[in-house]
This record gives sequence, structure tokens and C-alpha cells, in this order.
Amino acid sequence: MKTKIKFLILTCALVLSLVHSVESRSIAISCDDPGESELRNFLENYSTDRGSLNRYYTIDISPKRFERMEKFYIDWRDKLEKIHFGNLSQPGRVDYLLFKNRLVYELRLLDQQKKKFAEMEHLIPFAGVIIDLHESRRKMEAIKPDVLATVLTDMNRQIVTLQTKLEQKLKAYGNNKKSLVKGTVANRVVNTINQLGEVLEDWHHYYYGYDPLFSWWVEEPFNTLDSTLQNYSAFVREKLVGLNEKDNDTIVGDPIGQEALSIELANEMIPYTPDELIAIANREFAWCDAEMLKASRELGFGDDWRKALEHVKTLHVEPGKQPDLIRDLALEAIQFLEDRDLVTIPPLAKETWRMRMMSPRRQRVNPFFTGGETISISFPTNTMQHDDKLMSMRGNNIHFARATVHHELIPGHHLQGFMTSRYNTHRRIFRTPFWGEGWALYWELLLWDLNFQKSPENRIGMLFWRMHRCARIIFSLSFHLEKMTAEECIEFLVNRVGHEPANASAEVRRSFAGNYSPLYQCAYMLGGLQFRALYEELVASGQKTSRELHDAILKENRIPVEMVRALLINQPLTQDFVSEWRFAGDKF
Repeated sequence: MKTKIKFLILTCALVLSLVHSVESRSIAISCDDPGESELRNFLENYSTDRGSLNRYYTIDISPKRFERMEKFYIDWRDKLEKIHFGNLSQPGRVDYLLFKNRLVYELRLLDQQKKKFAEMEHLIPFAGVIIDLHESRRKMEAIKPDVLATVLTDMNRQIVTLQTKLEQKLKAYGNNKKSLVKGTVANRVVNTINQLGEVLEDWHHYYYGYDPLFSWWVEEPFNTLDSTLQNYSAFVREKLVGLNEKDNDTIVGDPIGQEALSIELANEMIPYTPDELIAIANREFAWCDAEMLKASRELGFGDDWRKALEHVKTLHVEPGKQPDLIRDLALEAIQFLEDRDLVTIPPLAKETWRMRMMSPRRQRVNPFFTGGETISISFPTNTMQHDDKLMSMRGNNIHFARATVHHELIPGHHLQGFMTSRYNTHRRIFRTPFWGEGWALYWELLLWDLNFQKSPENRIGMLFWRMHRCARIIFSLSFHLEKMTAEECIEFLVNRVGHEPANASAEVRRSFAGNYSPLYQCAYMLGGLQFRALYEELVASGQKTSRELHDAILKENRIPVEMVRALLINQPLTQDFVSEWRFAGDKF
């Protein structure tokens, strides 16, 4: 009897615990959820499926990958078309249009990738063999080691013969490498050869030592081929790109052209042409120039703002004190926001941010701070050359830092990450730098308007970064339109913005190394202008408070800003929606 009573008591306790848990969950959802989309599970399934395919088809230039991904996007487009748009809520309609736009973009991007592969296919005719070996292994097909040894030996001969023919052609053309291939395409070839070499090494590692016959047959042909591939990569780099083996500084990049830029702009829902965007950047530049002159005059440098800028660059902390400066600037920004009730800052977000020191190697590409939950501090180390130390201190001075710390932490990237990991997470697939970097830049604009800067030196520091973001639009678009070379981009940053030469080189290298989307550098200022236009429309007009607007933006996740606007103003949306928000005015 006692056992039964004890069992009943435990059962009741468990039921009460489950009920309390469900109620707590229900309360949290009802309080925090800004509006549920009917497409949440639909998009989460797409994202999961796409991830599975991307992890399986890992070679970008594989014909099978092109074919499989094209089918995947078309299948999901067909699924989307079966959803009745008119029955969806506003969040659902926004997700529908975002997904429709993204599928169009992905299919067009596949076409662009095929064209880029076609440009260099004649220089990597052996690529298909390596891809076939990799994909056969992925399908777990049985192997014949003696046949594989012949395959590798034949491929080695093919590459040797190809290099010999190219050497003969170069000699016939007087070593004019442009007669054979554009330098940017040749550089793409080098990167592709190196990737294929890694694929081949991974394939070899899978069998070698585990399969005795494979090891016996394939060891020598593989080692010979591996050496030949490396020699061929070095040949293309030196003779067709124009870089010797010790040159790790020259920036080549890969301009994408007008057509590809138009595809990228459509995906970001930016209804402007590249030339119009450059005009917008020049307008913002003119404003910065005027403000720079005001600050320069206040400091006694007259109209020579470059001398005023040089003065500000000397105002850096002594070695070892940079973390203290960053901490103080971060806390000051948080206090400024809370005193004016500009945005909700969850206590946990304030509690959990942290910092680390950036390595000298990383500073070569990122000479300034980067951030999020952890801010990486760029400042000289004892291992740097003397001139590099001075340049780094000048580029990360007190007043430049004033405009970057809140950009990286709160209310910038850290607060963004904190909120977007908690709200509308199914929209991560629509992630865009126009929302991500645009939001952080927008706060630089807004804090300026709210007099966060306290002195002419502070104003110059904030203006330097504002000019930098204008310059990013101009040089990145001009590069992709093949109107500026990488070297001209560096000179532009030094002469027009006032960058240190090494920092300008690092900025351009970062922009065109291939780790960022072609419009990434444009997104800072243009995204900031989008959010500023939204502020004028909703806060300046009295429809929302600053805090209401900013909290709502953060809860909609990282989507094109035009769709954030559609949600916040409850814009009527149709299934054939086309981007048309001219956030910077119609004169461009």
C-alpha cells in the first residue's frame, strides 16, 4: 500500500512538473513572439535539405553538383507555387516573397558559376577525372587499384603535356600572358587547381594504408601526380597570373561584371544600378568632406583636414592599454543608449560579451576591430616590424575606436547576434549584409545625429569611418565593373580617405579575397541609409518610438531591409512583388 501511495505521489509531481513546464513555455512564446509565419517549418526543412546536399556535393565545379542543385531549387520552387499566397499572414507573405526571390537568385547564380568554369576549363581539362574519383568514393563504389594507378599516370602525362604546350605558346607570343588568358581568370585557375589537389589528397588518404592493394599500386603514381599538380599551379601563377613564388602581397581578385552585379542587387532587393549607387556614395562623401572641414578648422588646421586627421591618428593609447579603452567605450555606448531609451538591451547580452587580441597574421587582412559576442582587438604586438607597429597604432587610435566599438558590440553586431539567434531563426537563410552591416553602420549615423561625439577629434574619428564606407561602395563596384584595379583601389583609400598604406592594402585584400559577397562592402553605408530612411518614415513621423522601431527590426532577423519595412508598415503585398523602395531618393 505504501508503495502504491509513493508511486501516486511521484506521478502527480511529474504531471505537475510537466504542466508547469508547458505553461512556462507557453507564457514565453506569447510574450516574446513578434508574429509567427506559416512558412517557418517549410523554410527550416529547405535549409536542412540544402545543408545536406552542400555537405555531400562539395566540389563547386562538379557537373553533378550543378545538375543536382538545379533540380533541388526547381523542386522547391514548385513546392512554393503550390502554397496559396492569399491565405498567408503578413509574415508568411514576406517569407514567401523572400524565398521566391532567393530561389531565382540561386538558379541564376548556378548559371554564373557555369560560365566562370567554362572560362577556365581549357586550363584544367583533368578536373573531371579528379571529380569522378571523389564522387565515386562518395558513392562507395568498388575500386580496382591497378586501374586507378593507370588513371593517375595518364592524368600526370596530360598535365605535363598541357604545361609544355602552354610554355610553347607563351614563347611564341613573346611571353605575353594576356594572349592566353586574363590574369583574373588565371588566378581563379590557380585556386581551383589547389582545391582539386586537396580533393585528390583527401581521396588518396581515404584508401591509403587501409587497402593494401591500393597502397601498393597507387603510392608512386599519386606522389608523382601530386608533385606535377603543384608544379603546374606554380607555373600558372607565375607565367599566367604574373606572380612569383615569393609574392604574397599583390591582390588580383575576380571582378564579376555588370550582369552578375545586377543579379546580386536583385537578390538584395536594391532597386538601383551600380552607377546610381556610386552617385549615392559620392553624395554622402560630399557631406563628410564638409563636416571634416568644420572639425579641421576647430582644431586650428584650417581647410587642410588631412593634417587634422594626422593629428588624430597620433592620439592612441600606450601598448597594453587598448583593452581598457575598448571596455570603457563599450560601457559608455551602452549607457548612452539606455539613458535615451533607444533600444532594449537584454541583461544577458550586456553580461556575456568579451574580448580577445587579434593575431598579427589576421591583422594582415583585418587591420581593424571585428566583433560580435567577442570583439577582436587589433593592436601591435612585440613581433611586428617597427613601422607596422606605428601604422597599427595610428589606425586604431582612440577616436577611430569610438566609432567602431559600438559598431562591433552593442547596439551593433553583438546585440544583433543575440537577438537573431532567438527570433525568426528560420529566416537565417536570407541573411544579408545590408541588414547585418547596415544595422551597425546605421547606429554610427544615428549616434552622430544624437551628439554622441563630444569633440572635434571624436567627430574626425567618426567621419573617417563614414568616408571609409562611402569609399567601399565606390572602389568595390568600380573593381567589379573593371573600372579600377586592386592597386588603384588601395591608392583611392590612401588619397581620398586617409588610410595608412598597409591598412588600405589589407582592406582591399579582404574585399577581393573571395571570402565576402561582391556587394558586401557596399552594404555598410547603403544598408545604413535604408535603416535611416525607415527611421525617418516611422520615428520622425511619430508612428513609433525609437525603441519600438529598433526592437522590431531586431526581431525580424537578417532579411533584406525592404522586407523589414513591409512588415513594419504592413505594406500590401502581392505574389508578383518587385522591389521598388527608393530609400535614397529618386534622383539617382
